[in-house]
Amino acid sequence: MISTKISKMIYGGDYNPEQYDRETMYEDIRMFKKAKIDFVRVNIFAWATSQKDEVSYDFQWLDEVIDTLYENGIQVGIGTGTAAHPAWLAKKYPDVLRTEFDGKKRKFGGRHNSCPNSLSYRKYASLFVGKLVERYKKHPAVLLWNISNEWGGACYCDNCETAFRVWLKEKYRTLDHINKAWNTSFWGHTFYDWDEIVTPNLLSEHFGERHTMFQGISLDYARFNSDSMLECHKMEYDIIKESIPDTIVTTNIMGAYKPLDYQKWAPYMDVIAWDNYPSIDTPVSYTAMMHDLMRGLKDGEPFMLMEQTPSQQNWQPYNALKRPGVMRLWSYQAVAHGSDTVLFFQMRRSRGACEKFHGAVIEHVGHEHTRVFQEVAELGEELDQLSHTLLNSRVKAKVAIVFDWDNWWAVEYSSGPSISLKYVDVVHKYYKALFDQNIQVDMISVEADLSQYEVVIAPVLYMVKPGYAKKIEHFVEKGGTFLTTFLSGIVDENDLVTLGGYPGELRKVLGIWSEEIDALAPEHTNKILMEKEYGTLEGEYSCNLLFDLIHSEGAETIATYGEDFYQGRPVVTKNKYGKGQAWYVASSPDDEFLNGLLHGMMNEKGISNDFAGNEPGVEITKRIKGDKTYVFVLNHNRDAVKIELPSVNGLNLLTGKKVEHSIELASYDVAIIEQSK
Repeated sequence: MISTKISKMIYGGDYNPEQYDRETMYEDIRMFKKAKIDFVRVNIFAWATSQKDEVSYDFQWLDEVIDTLYENGIQVGIGTGTAAHPAWLAKKYPDVLRTEFDGKKRKFGGRHNSCPNSLSYRKYASLFVGKLVERYKKHPAVLLWNISNEWGGACYCDNCETAFRVWLKEKYRTLDHINKAWNTSFWGHTFYDWDEIVTPNLLSEHFGERHTMFQGISLDYARFNSDSMLECHKMEYDIIKESIPDTIVTTNIMGAYKPLDYQKWAPYMDVIAWDNYPSIDTPVSYTAMMHDLMRGLKDGEPFMLMEQTPSQQNWQPYNALKRPGVMRLWSYQAVAHGSDTVLFFQMRRSRGACEKFHGAVIEHVGHEHTRVFQEVAELGEELDQLSHTLLNSRVKAKVAIVFDWDNWWAVEYSSGPSISLKYVDVVHKYYKALFDQNIQVDMISVEADLSQYEVVIAPVLYMVKPGYAKKIEHFVEKGGTFLTTFLSGIVDENDLVTLGGYPGELRKVLGIWSEEIDALAPEHTNKILMEKEYGTLEGEYSCNLLFDLIHSEGAETIATYGEDFYQGRPVVTKNKYGKGQAWYVASSPDDEFLNGLLHGMMNEKGISNDFAGNEPGVEITKRIKGDKTYVFVLNHNRDAVKIELPSVNGLNLLTGKKVEHSIELASYDVAIIEQSK
């Protein structure tokens, strides 16, 4: 954990002094100190700056940068620089260049431009990292090491095709096993030699990014691609750790980034660090879910907000400015969900290339007399006053939502039943219903221990991995409440249908059988009719997207469809199993119904938000450390609000004022209220 290495919440971000002259760097440092900035990441894309050919290394510029920063009280995170290989490497060793999904071989350019299975890339990247480690392993300025930068992309070259076959041999051992796992008797795909297997892309199995004839092959390639980049990451991780065992090593990741299974990456990150870039219209609940997903990668340990923009981005269709107060608000939202840092990209705007319009602490004007800098400096002062208060405090949740990358890939590779089904959107829908009630949530993997939770929700649990159904049965049997949805329990880990009736291995715990699945365009709706009142639910609601036609096999019918030929059949069921209950939601309900359903479930389990009625646009969450509880109240509204907090009585750490059962917050304002048990 980073909290063992720091005495306060660190503040700063990405700094690229190789792009400027030294006088500019000295002026930047003057302004950093003015804004209470005490940490920067350097050398993120500077491989080419320090190595001009195979054998020449020159780190004198980096020595000066790190020494100067340290002399001014600023710690550094050293980037390994391997996120973009030098031009000379691509010219001399073209096997480092990626091949795109459409089969085109790239030339030098861009970033993340290296084939992860290129032996040349791995050789020269490891040599470069080794030189860096040897030079800076004892430097007192170094707080952490940052491997590469936002790992991503995919490659389909000959290197990868060969490595894919090796990966498959290690996983399946024999061609008989692989033919069975991929169901290759379909369309005459039976393989008799490993070299007959090719990469699945537009030249072979695909007719679009999401559309594949053989889901099993494409699913395994998605796993292989994630593992390939992880192998490169581990290569650098091991080099650093072998020389400096007690240092912090991480990489900056990107929330729900589809190509990489971060749950498999987490063991090779000493602290989770992620880059948060919502747009002006991103739901605040979605950003909160991403923070919780990142926190869940290490079972609730505090994470690092490694990047955010202080003002605007450059790569979205419309790059709106953050309105006054929003940067501070979103920074504290990250802290409220478990971050122990507030960091930015970038410290000074680049003069040219594609990020010259990406926001920065120091704008092109080059001085501190800007709105953005003033906001950054004011936040820096607050974080300095908070000091170590919040470090290593934890978010405690009684409710978990299951998120699984394999399941995500499989759902969206499936040829049907609906092109409009987006896994993350469905997960967010359930998360938002809890967020709107200020119920704290852990986002967990299928490997997580369920015993610490009262309620576990697994939206679209399409893929049920070996042993997971038994894990759910045990959780419910012991008294837990489990909820899953349409299109769950359909396939195994190889995307082969579990025969014997949907929802497969979940049929027993859910007490239902799903006979058919109707899929209609999202604008087509059906009715949800309550059989009897449940909590605040009564009467009629709507649903859309998918419609499971289910039969009860012991489950109680809570609601039925109101229209079409399946009118009167169950749409929501509850099955008593042991001491607990398992719910099934057979369609995608409207927000009013889902909010009411989850509100009723929370009440049954005695889970509340500890606060009064929910104020629209106001987020309330808490972190706990020892006998202290820190209640975060965040006003995401443009207007001032008064929030009733009957159970809250303490000190607002940001104003020094006492809070007794209510608080008024200005537009985009924040309160952090310290309470003792």
